Amino acid sequence: MSRDIVYTPKAAKPPPTYSQAVKAAGLVFVSGTAPTDPATGQFVGTTVQEQTRQCLSNIAAILEAAGSSMDKIVSVTIVLADEDDFAGMNEEYLRWFPVDPPARQGAKLPARIPGLKVSIAAIAAA
Repeated sequence: MSRDIVYTPKAAKPPPTYSQAVKAAGLVFVSGTAPTDPATGQFVGTTVQEQTRQCLSNIAAILEAAGSSMDKIVSVTIVLADEDDFAGMNEEYLRWFPVDPPARQGAKLPARIPGLKVSIAAIAAA
């Protein structure tokens, strides 16, 4: 099986330990994506809604670079720093997936990263 590494400067640059995404087996596997501004490298927003929007904007850019799109997402994993932000995250998330949303799972961030409220990973059809 071949695999292609996906990278776009339109999304936050990943650390050297993983790729923005990997395209393989007809799917695009987008790594956990923080609410980072690609131009500044800084977290965007102080609310979970703003950060969710930035995470999903980064994912949209990565999927576009892979030849896919948000409407081809089949599964999403959301990691929250604080479970009290669940409702606020859902508020923004529903703007992106108002009908027929992808499968989803969630978790709590195992470590505190100052300023980080949410990270989102996705799997989409290529």
